[in-house]
Amino acid sequence: MDTKKVAAKKKLLKPEDFTICEATARMIEKGRRDGVETSFDRAANMKPCPIGADSACCKHCSMGPCRLNAKDPYGKVGVCGATIDTIMARNFGRMVAAGAAAHTDHGMSMLDLFRDVVNGKITDYEIKDVYKLEKVAQSIGIETEGREIKDIANDLYDELERTYTQVEGEIPFVSRVPEKTLETWRKNGVVPRGAMREVMELIHRTHMGVDQHYENITKQCSRTALSDGWGGSMVATEISDILFGTPSPVAVDVNMGVLKENYVNIIVHGHEPNMFESMVASVNEPTLVEAAKAAGAEGINLVGMCCSGAEMMSRHGVPHAGNFMSTEAVLITGAVDAMCVDVQCIKQGLVKVAECYGTPLITTNPRCHIEGATHIDFDDHNPKACTDEVVIKAISRFKNRPAEIEIPNIRNTGIHGFSYEYINYMLGGTFRGSYKPLNDNIINGRIRGVAGIVGCTNPRVKHDWVHVELVKELIKNDVLVLQTGCSQISLAKAGLYTPEAAHLAGAGLQEVCETVGMPPCLGMGSCVDNSRILIAASEMVKVGGLGNSIAELPAAGCAPEWMSEKAISIGQYFVASGVYTVFGVSFPIVEETKFHKLLFEGLEAQGFGKWGFAEDPYEIARMMIAHIDKKRKELGIDKARERILIDMADRRAMDAA
Repeated sequence: MDTKKVAAKKKLLKPEDFTICEATARMIEKGRRDGVETSFDRAANMKPCPIGADSACCKHCSMGPCRLNAKDPYGKVGVCGATIDTIMARNFGRMVAAGAAAHTDHGMSMLDLFRDVVNGKITDYEIKDVYKLEKVAQSIGIETEGREIKDIANDLYDELERTYTQVEGEIPFVSRVPEKTLETWRKNGVVPRGAMREVMELIHRTHMGVDQHYENITKQCSRTALSDGWGGSMVATEISDILFGTPSPVAVDVNMGVLKENYVNIIVHGHEPNMFESMVASVNEPTLVEAAKAAGAEGINLVGMCCSGAEMMSRHGVPHAGNFMSTEAVLITGAVDAMCVDVQCIKQGLVKVAECYGTPLITTNPRCHIEGATHIDFDDHNPKACTDEVVIKAISRFKNRPAEIEIPNIRNTGIHGFSYEYINYMLGGTFRGSYKPLNDNIINGRIRGVAGIVGCTNPRVKHDWVHVELVKELIKNDVLVLQTGCSQISLAKAGLYTPEAAHLAGAGLQEVCETVGMPPCLGMGSCVDNSRILIAASEMVKVGGLGNSIAELPAAGCAPEWMSEKAISIGQYFVASGVYTVFGVSFPIVEETKFHKLLFEGLEAQGFGKWGFAEDPYEIARMMIAHIDKKRKELGIDKARERILIDMADRRAMDAA
């Protein structure tokens, strides 16, 4: 630990200026005392490149890099003659391609696992949700009546494999897309063929000297992003549910207080549920539990972080220590005996922080090695070989813990695990499960509309604050909030994931929450589980009364603290699906350009959704609510907030007119 280096920083902001999470703030302060630097301090001392932030720089060939002036975007062009619009569209397209590739690769890994489980080549996992298997198969036209589970599963694998490898045609899950939305896709030529082809083609088009029209590049951006949301991500979610169980509500503790001083604490951080599922088995292995007790511990405490943690929290009630921006801070407690990671959102800076406290940082996936970390390869065919070894290393570290550890005694309990299926059940019961009560309450005005609040946390804004203030403003105005990813941990820490939080909602939403017994914010899983929101939106259209396409719904989306290329892909597939989507922090486009106008206005005119941007959470909320109100007016239900109940048959008649 280099105490002098940290102390020499010119500007050390107060931890409470960085975050509203008290546990994270305390660990930032402790880290400074210990001479440990985190990404919060690095962000404060490193200004983002203004040219790069505006996407006015092109480095795709060796004639450059070419830097254009965002203040005079049409004052010059690149060496090859590329305009600012071409350069921005190429940069944006490469972000979409990288983000879609990340989700697609994850989804394909889940599908590979599924194939080998079905065919008996992997025996540590099994199909846990046969009902979900049959429902997914039926949704893409596979016959299930009177057939063996293995035969259905193999047919499902064959169909879903086309999501990735198909070179012509339409991906299987377009069968779930509302007809009018699908018509818009077909009309504009953006229906995905296969994810591999779409990502490959987008990267090709953004190569120097290929596609040089921002509108044409944007079309492929949409096609590629849709192959993520309705393809790679959706497959990942559905297969994970089939193999590991479909989430239903469970009370879970979050925040750093879930660490236990007298236990061997193991944290799993990343995005792939199979490794975490194996870790559950390892920490409950009797011989390893006895080894932990022999080392002086009371037992083994397994905790999640980030998105794999969110999946396990939703499926099994595994406690969760914090979101992306707390991953370094939790190591500073000194109480973490091993942190095990796989892929996505893993900071390289974790290595040095872990080193300072003697905590093993263990990578497990062949796609993600980190210099200085220990690598133990995870093999689905023998998963416990890896996870057992992680536990052994954690027990060894417990015996050699630092003399002083500090665990913030802060835990926040919330209800998580609102899958699409459970929301359907919650609103209508086993025999009458339906989204009709949701649509009815939107039509009659108790619920103003629906918002999807998703995504990361980012040190360029106050950690958790934007998420929390935005959601408070939305629910106060009777907007029901659906959440995924790190966003839901921000809200859970703020106490917004309990039914009691309904008192913060407007009178209409509060009434619905109290009647059903649900929170005003529904956590739906990891960032890949945004596909659950797409399915929910499609079901709202299918039920009727709220238009015939996703673009007509009184709904909006937002990633207020986005930070990764995955978020750009997610945003683009929501926009292409018809959702008004607002991003915070920054947006990699120069304003007052043709490309900016296309994303923020032109796509909506083509029948899609559109992008929006604002940094202030109250401004974001105002923009989203204004859009929801606009859609209510277009549907003719803007006066329904006077609580005039309109029969569903009447609503359908209005739509037909």
